[in-house]
Amino acid sequence: MDKRIAILATDGFEEVELTSPKEAMEKEGFNVEIVSLKSGNIKSWDGDNWGQDFKVDKTLDEVSAKDYHALVLPGGVINPDNLRREESALIFVRDFFKQSKPVCAICHAPWTLISADVVEGRTMTSFSSVRKDLENAGALWVDQEVVVDEALVTSRNPDDLPAFNAKVIEEIKEGKHDLQHA
Repeated sequence: MDKRIAILATDGFEEVELTSPKEAMEKEGFNVEIVSLKSGNIKSWDGDNWGQDFKVDKTLDEVSAKDYHALVLPGGVINPDNLRREESALIFVRDFFKQSKPVCAICHAPWTLISADVVEGRTMTSFSSVRKDLENAGALWVDQEVVVDEALVTSRNPDDLPAFNAKVIEEIKEGKHDLQHA
């Protein structure tokens, strides 16, 4: 299956929340690229300490949402907090919604979605501390391992990765969803 997927991340992403979905998608034959704010390497967060470095495939100024079939947003606390302060990242995220493409976010990653103004009226989950932020932004928060709302896939934490990965792949295979919206 000739699908091209962007994983948007920067320093401080939760390592397993990038590596696990990336592996699962690559096993399906998807072409997965790490897109970031800067070229070179980005540093992961692994549990309670800095983890490995990962090579960035493309920078935001080199790509567009039209280049990809779907977007995956790993969590971590530092990563989405940095991304939500970058207008280019918010535009990139918003464009996936405008183009009705799957967007998948785990743990703290919905912070970026909140700042992109794409969560109002959506049913979602996240890390428990992000619940109030989502509710204040107009989302309906539920405590489930994976929630799918018209091509928007969300999960709570690394324990949910098996369910998250399965739904990510399912939604990517389904493709565009007319009811996906910003």
